[in-house]
Amino acid sequence: MHEMSIAMAVVGQVEEAAEAAGASAVTSVRLQVGELAGVVAEALAFCFELACAGTLLEGSALDTEPVPGRARCRSCTADWATGMPPRLACPRCDRATDVELLAGRELQILTVRWEDGPAPTVPRVPIAEER
Repeated sequence: MHEMSIAMAVVGQVEEAAEAAGASAVTSVRLQVGELAGVVAEALAFCFELACAGTLLEGSALDTEPVPGRARCRSCTADWATGMPPRLACPRCDRATDVELLAGRELQILTVRWEDGPAPTVPRVPIAEER
């Protein structure tokens, strides 16, 4: 199940960014998931919850934004929804050798919300030694 490795990668990246910002907890993560990315949203949500355990993301919400697959024929410029399983032959001219995928392979973090942590403490460092 590659959804677990995806969930762990998302949690790792978000936790690193949250820690760098001094966040005390992450409340939500919004992902864009393309129809052709080969990711099952329900499996990803399950794995995300497991991957969040013991991290700043524990208890955070995962929101996935689906992106439908779209393709274009370079020969006749027809544009169509690929669907699942994807139809990669042009519905207008029936060519499948000159097709460009326009959308549907996305898998990216769109937004992250977190709670601010305490203000960082700055150590007192003398600028110059007293003489």
